[in-house]
Amino acid sequence: MNFTDKVVIVTGSGAGIGRSAAIEFANAGAKVIVNSRSEITGSETAELIRQSGHEATFVQGDVSSEDTAKALIEKAVSKYNKLDVVVNCAGIVVPGRIEDTSLEDWEKNMQVNARGVFLVCKHAIIQMKKQRSGVIVNVASIVAVKGVKERAAYSASKGAVLALTRALAADHTKDNIRVNCVCPGTILTPSLEYRIKNSDDPDKMLKDFVDRQPMGRLGKPEEIAQAILFAASDEAAFLDGANIVIDGGMAI
Repeated sequence: MNFTDKVVIVTGSGAGIGRSAAIEFANAGAKVIVNSRSEITGSETAELIRQSGHEATFVQGDVSSEDTAKALIEKAVSKYNKLDVVVNCAGIVVPGRIEDTSLEDWEKNMQVNARGVFLVCKHAIIQMKKQRSGVIVNVASIVAVKGVKERAAYSASKGAVLALTRALAADHTKDNIRVNCVCPGTILTPSLEYRIKNSDDPDKMLKDFVDRQPMGRLGKPEEIAQAILFAASDEAAFLDGANIVIDGGMAI
């Protein structure tokens, strides 16, 4: 997959799947706009890309803010005069059953996971329609298609991402804009490692996560990154409104 001279925004690319995707796009020749709420982790990702001899620009901000969403697109266009690919990878996990989920926790999930995708997609599509070209890849989760315990609000937010993806594809195919979704299973990201380490019983929590994966292991961020790159690539030019499930068999 070749992204030479393509301009790519990856939200939530300070760590985990987003960082892996940003690095892989850069390795494939793209000019990458890195985004993270954290100045430290976002700057680290951008520096890793530069150290490998590629080009990266860091834009700090929370994508649930419309100012951040606009700033990302404006940075790409002002610096490179175009925007080829947007990957919406920013997300949070606030677990719980519905009876245990506060309104505040519900809104946290929705603000980042659904509202953030909505805002970035909205402003990206405005630019892509001017260009008559572009690709958006939204990262949802296997919980968008499979019921998982203790994930009520999170599942709802990721289900919204999948549904929005299909709606956008239907609306904008004739604008030469493709919109696809990637639904990962359980991936060993720094965020998951932190939650495991700080749980009451880390060994049990890790075992529970592994046990629900038919392959008997957790996924790697790099594996999901490859699915994202494929969905955005010219090789996948006939892929539109699709959902790529990459979950180690979790949905079987």
